[in-house]
Amino acid sequence: MTLDAAEETAHHAAMTAPQSPFDRLRRILADIPPGAPPIDFSIGAPKHAPPEFIARVIAEAADQFRPYPPIAGNASFQRAAHDWLDRRYRLGGWFREAGALLPLSGSREGLVLSVVTARDWLGKSNPAVLYANPYYQAYVSAAHVIGAEGVPVRTPDGPSPLPDFDAIPAETLDRAIAYYFGSPSNPLGSVASRADWHALFDRAERHDFFVFADECYSEIYREASGPPVGALEVARERPEVLKRLIMLNSLSKRSNLAGMRVGIVAGDTEVIGAMKDLRNQIAPQVPLPLQEAAAAAYDDETHVAENRRLYDEKFAAAEEILGPLFGPVTPAGGFCLWLKVDDDLAVTETLWREAGVKVIPGSLLAAGKGADNPGVGRIRIALVAPYAECREGLTRMAAVLAPKMAETQAALG
Repeated sequence: MTLDAAEETAHHAAMTAPQSPFDRLRRILADIPPGAPPIDFSIGAPKHAPPEFIARVIAEAADQFRPYPPIAGNASFQRAAHDWLDRRYRLGGWFREAGALLPLSGSREGLVLSVVTARDWLGKSNPAVLYANPYYQAYVSAAHVIGAEGVPVRTPDGPSPLPDFDAIPAETLDRAIAYYFGSPSNPLGSVASRADWHALFDRAERHDFFVFADECYSEIYREASGPPVGALEVARERPEVLKRLIMLNSLSKRSNLAGMRVGIVAGDTEVIGAMKDLRNQIAPQVPLPLQEAAAAAYDDETHVAENRRLYDEKFAAAEEILGPLFGPVTPAGGFCLWLKVDDDLAVTETLWREAGVKVIPGSLLAAGKGADNPGVGRIRIALVAPYAECREGLTRMAAVLAPKMAETQAALG
């Protein structure tokens, strides 16, 4: 049957992957010249220095670029990753016996492989994939890869990222094969408590879906508050939930090694075994010299603490410069500000046109239209640049926004 023009457009939209918010932002600002030398707060690409030993470790292991690497990782990687999980989440060796982990070519690969594995493992018809909203674009695209219905689940603005599952139809929850859940969340920076994790596992058991714990920001937290509770930490308290947990982490944020593309996926031995079999056929192995470098990074915490110190310093500047306008702005985790504004698209254009500061409108990072989009009226600012550049950008923002906010307040009386 021939599709008419409207049907063809709808059919094409359903068959194509979601657009990157950064591509959409480039189009929005394409014809607007920056009002000052550009400062880019839009992309969360870490810019702090990676550990100084990384280049040396790779050079010393360069001969290992010759062979194909084992898909499950070499002994050095496995040992270091397990050691880190034990230290970070106080697992006491439990996970070494109860679970398994694999190296990834960046956690984004794992986010896609996980949903394929969940679909095959659960075998539900007409599967749905739940994802935190605002969302990381890989969540939506992963659902697209397997032809599943992507269901945005609104992340509340409060301190907990746990959503209101009662607002989701029970039929949808029963079709769900997974829920992508970040802690610390992106872009809000909220952190799940131990009670949040337990409540989430309760819901996953009730409706038989996987929890995809995206913990890539797990080491970017405010030093004064201490490390967030992790999914594996809670799973140790109720080992039966390990069967429906897939945890993902990465060296990109923890160690400023985004370009090295190394992460981990961890979970139940059988589930990870199924993912390993799939990965062995469709995914790239992680080169052995990079596995050695990753092992060295996992073994060292000094650079991680310094990384947090640098972020804390920039959040202190944000409180000083933007706090008088917005109130408290520092999140519990992550490296982004999530600021409330009147019109996120208009403010984004104004900051670029008048201050040369590029931020990303919250509405591009979330699903829904109008008030149903939790990013409407928000802008995200990634504090990844060096301190001086961040301070300059924040100062320019305040200079542009302060008089406009004062005008709005005056108009409201």
